[in-house]
Amino acid sequence: MTDGRWPVLDYAADKAMIETCHAYLQIIGKLPTRARVWTNHGWQLALRVTPRGFRTYPVAVGDHEAELLFDCLASEVVLETSAGFRGSVALHGQTVAELFQSLTGLLRRAGIAPDIGGSPNEVDPAVPFQSDDRPRKWDEGALRRFHAAFRSADRVFTHFRSFFVGKSSPSHLFWGSFDLAVTRFSGKEAPLHPGGVPNLPDRATREAYSHEVASAGFWLGGGGIEEAAFYAYGYPTPDGIAEASLETDGAYWDAQLGEFILPYAAVAMADDPDKALIGFLHETYEAIAERAGWDRAALEIPGGRLGRPYDVAKLRDMRG
Repeated sequence: MTDGRWPVLDYAADKAMIETCHAYLQIIGKLPTRARVWTNHGWQLALRVTPRGFRTYPVAVGDHEAELLFDCLASEVVLETSAGFRGSVALHGQTVAELFQSLTGLLRRAGIAPDIGGSPNEVDPAVPFQSDDRPRKWDEGALRRFHAAFRSADRVFTHFRSFFVGKSSPSHLFWGSFDLAVTRFSGKEAPLHPGGVPNLPDRATREAYSHEVASAGFWLGGGGIEEAAFYAYGYPTPDGIAEASLETDGAYWDAQLGEFILPYAAVAMADDPDKALIGFLHETYEAIAERAGWDRAALEIPGGRLGRPYDVAKLRDMRG
């Protein structure tokens, strides 16, 4: 667990630092919110996990493009543009208001107009960035551990995604809820979502869940689970899903959340963490898809292999 793949995480010890990262990422997420057209299910807002941290998708700014990187190795936010501009703001535990002002100034120096002001989403209370002067904790070692865990989860999620030929999201980080997620779709419309997510418009939630999903993800803890954990759920929740039997050590159904949960520690301490996690992803997806009546034969394919596409003719012959 010290080789850079599956580091030790301690939610209780790191809670203040997790809250700082979450608050900072909320500001960064406002750039694609204001400068990219809406993509189905809000995917344009998500951040990509990179070798150095979490990066926005490029946004168009005049005749050029720009993107922000939350650099977990150097503890800074980096702005780069196709015009050749590169600038950064150091992260050291400054207040949200101070970081907001610094990032706004950095964008202006690069000639970027979109306003990144406002308030955080999916948290309560949602203190406006310019007014949030609460003290913040900073721990570079903890940040690198968080990043390593997200990198490892992203690698396995991306492999898991390769087993599905239906519509699937990338593996990407949502800054509102501060979780990494990969979502599969059956192709069928879902009942209108009731909404009710704190400080998130109901129409955004309803668009995110416009179609049936089997979703899995990873977060650092909180919201009723006081440890880092992986999760999986279906929307709408299939009948009988709580009775599904799981083989993955440590995995269980949480009735309050309505999700399958697998503690991160159970994965990190497994003899083969990647195998343990992908086993959880497969068996929870299968439990959801079977009970929801998905057309699995049409949606599933052999898992990805390096440099080799799957044999379409062979697969069709096998299906008859």
